[in-house]
Amino acid sequence: MNFASDNQYGVHPAIMAALDEANSGTATSYGGDPWTEKAEQALSDVFERKVQAFPVVTGTAANALSLSALCPSYGAVFAHAEAHSNCDECGAPELMTGGAKIIGLDEPGGKITPAAIKARLATFIRGVHDPKPAAVTITEASEYGTVYTPAEVAAIAEVARAHGMGMHMDGARFANALVSVSASPAELTWKAGIDVMSFGATKNGAMALEAVVFFDQGLAEEFGFRRMRSGQLLSKSRYLGAQMIAYLKDGLWLDNARRANAMASRLADGLRSMPGLRLPVPAEANEVFAIIPKELDTLLKAQGVIYHEWPAGGPEARDLGLEEVFVRFVLSYATPPEDVDKLLDIIAQRAKSAH
Repeated sequence: MNFASDNQYGVHPAIMAALDEANSGTATSYGGDPWTEKAEQALSDVFERKVQAFPVVTGTAANALSLSALCPSYGAVFAHAEAHSNCDECGAPELMTGGAKIIGLDEPGGKITPAAIKARLATFIRGVHDPKPAAVTITEASEYGTVYTPAEVAAIAEVARAHGMGMHMDGARFANALVSVSASPAELTWKAGIDVMSFGATKNGAMALEAVVFFDQGLAEEFGFRRMRSGQLLSKSRYLGAQMIAYLKDGLWLDNARRANAMASRLADGLRSMPGLRLPVPAEANEVFAIIPKELDTLLKAQGVIYHEWPAGGPEARDLGLEEVFVRFVLSYATPPEDVDKLLDIIAQRAKSAH
């Protein structure tokens, strides 16, 4: 029973088959292959406008390189305090931007607000002694599995525009967010003010596939050099293009996300009914956060349940008791429903024996 992360599951069979099909014969290297061209067209079709898309192999590279196109070395990027770009990428955004500063905003639920951005901007009173506010990055779905609506994205973008800042979306779990809010890809991104996004596929069935997608064509003019310099231009790029084509074909990416979200809802509904447990964050995508007794944590691990204890420094765990643990469960398109039911059964049996 593995609930540690959606990236711990394997490749979807349709994507594996596409890789096998692309493996025959020869193809032009470094992005000159027909798969890469078709993948960009497929993304343009998905977003209902011409985009420029640059496949890369990791989400860290996608985020760091995206921000490098928005923010100069003397700039500032506003992000949630627990965003991947701030906490989980080993300074890659700072490296790729040449030294830009990440400004973490500690807001509840993993989402930043226009008010929080305005309040932080109000402290920039030292002129050239402060970094220049240059970009805002939001995570969709957030690190806590919550989701920005198109209206929320647009409200943040309005503040960013008013202060000359660009908008980036970390879409590592974009598909999960998209099916949660029932919006179109266009409505949740460029129509709401996003300039560039990290379009994720690895967590949702691909082998190793992310893409930097530019809605603002001007930002993409020199991006090819940035990708090459960072070592993210694959010589056998057809394998990235083949994955993307299969991922988007016939809505596979959305079907996978719906399955993962459905498994998360199944788990969240079950956990809410258990005594002694509480969910401090709504499960809006495919992540479920819970506060559980330490004794239950020990029991679950002994039963072979794999998940992560989450750092308990944010407002979500402000009422965490001394004998409690803040944990995260992540559901995949490939999570067996029986695993969810077995986890809930273990908890239910524990509750029954306690009474």
